[in-house]
Amino acid sequence: MTENLSLIDQLSDKIDALVEKLKNLEEQNRQLRNEVVSLKAQSEAKDAQIAKLNDELAMKDLEIEEVIGKIEAILGE
Repeated sequence: MTENLSLIDQLSDKIDALVEKLKNLEEQNRQLRNEVVSLKAQSEAKDAQIAKLNDELAMKDLEIEEVIGKIEAILGE
């Protein structure tokens, strides 16, 4: 009978260890999910910033083309 109690105790200890490991993994999973959400938001913000800078660059290119056109008109080209 003592041997059975020992086996039950061992099993109980292993189950407790598994439950603790599961809780730790669930917490890590929650933290990683939060990190993914944060990183996605940062990525979207950077994408919006890049798009804005590309638009500004395109506008500057148009301005440069206008200036070149004016210079060519003055030079009679």
